[in-house]
Amino acid sequence: MELTDLLPVDKWVELEAKINRRSGLNATVFDVNHMRITDFKKWANNLCPVIKANEKGQTFICATAQRNIVAMAQKTRKPVVEECDAGMIKIVAPVFVNGEFLGSVSGCGLLQTDEGKVETFLVNKTTGINEQEIEGLSKTVGHISIEDAEAFSFFIDEEVNKIVELFEKP
Repeated sequence: MELTDLLPVDKWVELEAKINRRSGLNATVFDVNHMRITDFKKWANNLCPVIKANEKGQTFICATAQRNIVAMAQKTRKPVVEECDAGMIKIVAPVFVNGEFLGSVSGCGLLQTDEGKVETFLVNKTTGINEQEIEGLSKTVGHISIEDAEAFSFFIDEEVNKIVELFEKP
């Protein structure tokens, strides 16, 4: 079974847009192989697309965070809120149907209100992007409280559960 067996791609796009509207997060649905299943992009800030457009940024910051946080969510079968190496919040809710892991629904791109800051040095060393450029782009990164991030993780999980419950066997 695949995510597109649960919903057509356009309905997954609607979910991504709903998450983005409610939270400001860059929302993405990933399959079991960590591949996007839609082309929806509504960036939470101006820094993330620059990091993702950089091969090393995509590989060593974005993809690594996705794989690691999904592994946590897959193991616990619960949504997880963590930070990527660039210092931004990443929320992942796993998608399971009848015990089978099908992928995840994620949101990212904001800083934790009290403690969050973009790791400009690490982003620079990883990507080679000029540190002053990173600092300038960092000013576009919004904030989210850890309480709101946790609440959004449960919101995303609830939305996933509404979809999944139609396919769960009693």
